[in-house]
Amino acid sequence: MSRERQRRRAEREAERARAAAESARRNARTARRRARIARLSGLVPRRSGRPGGLLARRRREQNAIVAVAFLLVQVLAWMSLSSWTGRLAVLVLSLFLVPVFVTLAFDRRS
Repeated sequence: MSRERQRRRAEREAERARAAAESARRNARTARRRARIARLSGLVPRRSGRPGGLLARRRREQNAIVAVAFLLVQVLAWMSLSSWTGRLAVLVLSLFLVPVFVTLAFDRRS
């Protein structure tokens, strides 16, 4: 009976040692990864953060609307036109008309 208990105890200790080694390996890998990220993030200049006021939020929303409208026009042009000349013409025309659209849609001076 004593030998059986010794054998089971040795198995439990070996399993604990394997688990501890796996945990140590995982912790070392995580530490190396964090150190690498910290080293690389030190090279990149920090952003001052984006403004959080009402005007900044409104501006971001307007820019998103303009971008979605532009992409929608491009997708529709690509789907409906088969010639490259027509697609290119829509692209160039869209690029010229985006400032006009922004002025007409979002200008608050009038």
